[in-house]
Amino acid sequence: MTAQLAKPATQPNFDPIARPYHWLEHLTLGPILQRCRTHHLPALTHAKNALILGDGDGRFLARLLAQNPYMQADAVDTSAAMLHLLRQNCADASPNTQTRLRTHQTSALTFTPPHPPYDLVVTHFFLDCLTQPDLEALITRITPHLAPNALWLISDFRIPTSNPMRLPAKLLIRTLYLAFRILTGLRTNKLPDHATPITRAGLTRIAQHHSLAGLLTTELWQAPQHHP
Repeated sequence: MTAQLAKPATQPNFDPIARPYHWLEHLTLGPILQRCRTHHLPALTHAKNALILGDGDGRFLARLLAQNPYMQADAVDTSAAMLHLLRQNCADASPNTQTRLRTHQTSALTFTPPHPPYDLVVTHFFLDCLTQPDLEALITRITPHLAPNALWLISDFRIPTSNPMRLPAKLLIRTLYLAFRILTGLRTNKLPDHATPITRAGLTRIAQHHSLAGLLTTELWQAPQHHP
């Protein structure tokens, strides 16, 4: 099932890079991004109703659905081409995804969750596409739809605070933002802070793993047992 909404004129367009995205990723950082995405996968075996925001071509979601054969998932992306690849990859990994996967071509910032409460939210290398106000608005929008003790899995780039990787990380992230601006029209140009607003929303970080000398982080956050 796919719900389609028109994209605003200022919305970045990821359709042109959908098919080559896998190879572009490997050319820049090899398999490290996918390892980062899947690091916490063993901790997600009990998830039954997931919200997946901006998973690109769906390589992570394919593995998640294969691991959790009774999971239902809503996948949200503005790119029709990315969602097409996501459905293909998920179908290849799990033959019954037609009844378990719902895709929505729309912005996460305007998406109204149709199947809450979710016990899992996944944002892999997606929050870095948002400005700080948009990220805070997204967290405010999504957290009321979380089940008690729900998990929010976040993977993203980061700038190490005090090690030799700090300057190279700044240069790499600046280069990546420039490349995505040229290729997709993305206007964001700096990493937002997700930890402050998600903590303010009542979630607690229960696991964190850094890789590539601290350039990448993947984190598990947990919602409270009872909503405030």
